[in-house]
Amino acid sequence: MVQVRITREARVPDPLRLRRHERSPELGPRVLFFSGGSALRGLSQRIIRYTHNSIHLITPFDSGGSSATLRQAFGMPAIGDIRNRLMALSDQSLRGNPEVVALFAHRFAKDAPARELREAMQTMARGRHPLVSAIPDPMRKIVRHHLRVFTEWMPPAFDLTGASIGNLVLTAGYLEHRRHLDPVIYIFSKLAEVRGTVRPVVNRSLHLCAELDDGTTVLGQHLITGKQTAPLASPVRTLRLVRSAADTEAVRVPIRDKVRQLIASAELICFPVGSFWTSLVATLLPQGVGAAVAANPCPKVFIPNLGHDPEAPGLTVADQLRVLLTTLTRDAPGAGLPVNFVLVDQKNGKYPGPLDKRAIQAKGAEIIDCPLVTPDSAPLLDPELLARALLSLT
Repeated sequence: MVQVRITREARVPDPLRLRRHERSPELGPRVLFFSGGSALRGLSQRIIRYTHNSIHLITPFDSGGSSATLRQAFGMPAIGDIRNRLMALSDQSLRGNPEVVALFAHRFAKDAPARELREAMQTMARGRHPLVSAIPDPMRKIVRHHLRVFTEWMPPAFDLTGASIGNLVLTAGYLEHRRHLDPVIYIFSKLAEVRGTVRPVVNRSLHLCAELDDGTTVLGQHLITGKQTAPLASPVRTLRLVRSAADTEAVRVPIRDKVRQLIASAELICFPVGSFWTSLVATLLPQGVGAAVAANPCPKVFIPNLGHDPEAPGLTVADQLRVLLTTLTRDAPGAGLPVNFVLVDQKNGKYPGPLDKRAIQAKGAEIIDCPLVTPDSAPLLDPELLARALLSLT
């Protein structure tokens, strides 16, 4: 085999290229996303129409909601965003998959007594709950096994209030496989016919710590994001990984070889919409991410958020690009440009602050300006238009 590097002009969108991908999605391009869970749900549901080979490196650092309860009980990475992405990529046209997704999306009530919730958990583990009994075999047996495993591991005082059933099932698999996430992700990827590869960027229990412009230190994703608590009083200056929710000392944790290989295999690398600091920048913090991105000569594209991101007040698109470049080049100084394009819809999208083309181009990135927002999707991006634009770059 001889390797050569070629360049070509791309049309965005490219109808012919998209028709080819649509005809053979199993041979589709390896588009890689660094992200959290919910912001890319719509895109993930659409992109499987064109490719079954997308790669999703997910943040495991969330510390709010039911993830916090699981992390405190078992000292594990956050699993909620992984569950969210697995279900978004599941092929819903196949028998049994909609029932698995319905169960994984189900949450226990927030106002029910603890005894009632434990009885509901036992009913599910016995297969007598309607959401479990609706799943055809052998998927039902696998789900019941994991629910039973969780009840065996569950501490006596564990709080099931508002618990995500999908998170409990995946946690059981994590514990059963000696605290490895990959085996349980593999099982449920096969079980729900997930059309893509989903991995945590690191398989470690770590937390996020932000230094604010006013000198304040904020520890924990749920306190930084401004969605479950009041927005930050001052903008984030820097973000780092720390070992625990009571430790502010930075740690440098390397990515695994298999994550490095996934980045190396990508045909397009995307830094997409989502919570800017706690979803996007967080996935770039582990040691080796920047070097792996720089080593891959494929196109790399930043897709900035539309509207207001509560954890990034005052950051324009050019400011966000600067943060991305600083983070990515930290462990790959002097390497190639880690972001080639900024994908925007100037006509229909409302971006934070002015879209300073000169500042963006000064950082070496080219702006791709094309329709990404429809009247139905506004003020957000239209998932179908976004998928078509990205796949045209492959």
